[in-house]
Amino acid sequence: MLGRTETEVLDQPKSLGNPAERRRRLARLNEPHVASLTEFVERIRRERRCGDAVPFFDPADGGVEARCLFVLEAPGPKAVESGFISRNNPDESAKNFFLLNAATGLPRGLTISCNIVPWFIGQDGKIRQATQRDVDEGWPYLLQLLDMLPKLQVIVLVGGKAQRVRPRLEAMGVSIPMLDCPHPSPQFVNRKPEDRGILLSALKDIAAQIK
Repeated sequence: MLGRTETEVLDQPKSLGNPAERRRRLARLNEPHVASLTEFVERIRRERRCGDAVPFFDPADGGVEARCLFVLEAPGPKAVESGFISRNNPDESAKNFFLLNAATGLPRGLTISCNIVPWFIGQDGKIRQATQRDVDEGWPYLLQLLDMLPKLQVIVLVGGKAQRVRPRLEAMGVSIPMLDCPHPSPQFVNRKPEDRGILLSALKDIAAQIK
């Protein structure tokens, strides 16, 4: 078992850049709160024949106990490298997401993150924008994921591209409240001094929805 100090060190921005921490997370993939989600990812990998292009759900998050689902567009190269959809990934967007979520006081164990397109789209380590076909192919998996999260209280659509699926979710009769949130990319956060405050305010509103 990890001691308090070591645990605190591991749960820091970009900690999944550390191979030892990646191994620790991989060793947790069959814990009860994420085991079914691990099986889900493995099934997508088989069906799509895309191997580790589909990152695992992070066992440091809430798994099937989550009450808040953050929906993004598609995994980036760092998610594929680490093997996880995670706020601990070694990139600036994940770092911003980690720090801003921590500032809201929303317990990480009540949240989970996913992508509309569960697999990496791009080549040579460079992601491209999701096409309508990408979204159409990933869409059934998002609906399946929602059925696996019985305690969900809010769906957060992170960034303009993720927000495009709102009409689809509403048309499917999804009754879980949906909120919009800016994407925590450096392009947004560093664009204007007030943008970080806009994102933090959105996350605080989200935290207020969780009971």
